[in-house]
Parts: sequence; C-alpha cells; structure tokens
Amino acid sequence: MSADFGLIGLAVMGENLALNVESRGYTVAVFNRTVAKVDDLINGRAAGKKFIGCHSLEELVKAVKA
Repeated sequence: MSADFGLIGLAVMGENLALNVESRGYTVAVFNRTVAKVDDLINGRAAGKKFIGCHSLEELVKAVKA
C-alpha cells in the first residue's frame, strides 16, 4: 500500500491532522522521531484505518506515492 499523504510529527496537532486527513479517504504515512509515538497511534486511535507507520524518514519517503 502506498500513501497519499505523509506527515512528520505526531504531537497533538500532528496526530489529529493525520486522523482528519485519513477520515477524508486518504491513506496516510506517519513518522515521528520517537518511534513509540508511531506505534501507539497505529495500535491505538488509528487501528483498522488507512495508516502506514514509518520508523525512519527513508521509510516515509518510500511510502508516499511519487
């Protein structure tokens, strides 16, 4: 699966922005410097939704459609 939208930073605003974009039908790739935040989102509020959790910037770039 490839993402329509990539987001760096999962603090309060970033997490809510990612959820908002996904709710509009887009697949979202997310990255955060603290990898645990990515895992928490993917396994929590974003479970079962169209998200791609990335543990490096390289993974994020590869996940987003060209």
